Amino acid sequence: MKKTYKIDVDCANCANLMERETKKTPGVKDAVVSFMTLKMKVEFEDGADEAAVMADVLKNCKKAEPDCEIYL
Repeated sequence: MKKTYKIDVDCANCANLMERETKKTPGVKDAVVSFMTLKMKVEFEDGADEAAVMADVLKNCKKAEPDCEIYL
C-alpha cells in the first residue's frame, strides 16, 4: 500500500535525511521525500500496521532532523 503525507522541513538536505531514515524503518518498503512539494510518499510492506510504522518513521526522522514534522 502507498500513502502520501504532508511534511514540514526546512531544507533539501533535511528532506534527504528524512527519506534515508524513513527507508531504514521496519515496515517501509520504499519512500520518497520531496522538499519542493513538502510531501512524503511511503510504500508499506505487505501486512504492515500503517499507524505503528508511521509513528516509528516520525520518531526516526526526529532523531535525524529535530525540526521536521509529518502530518499523520
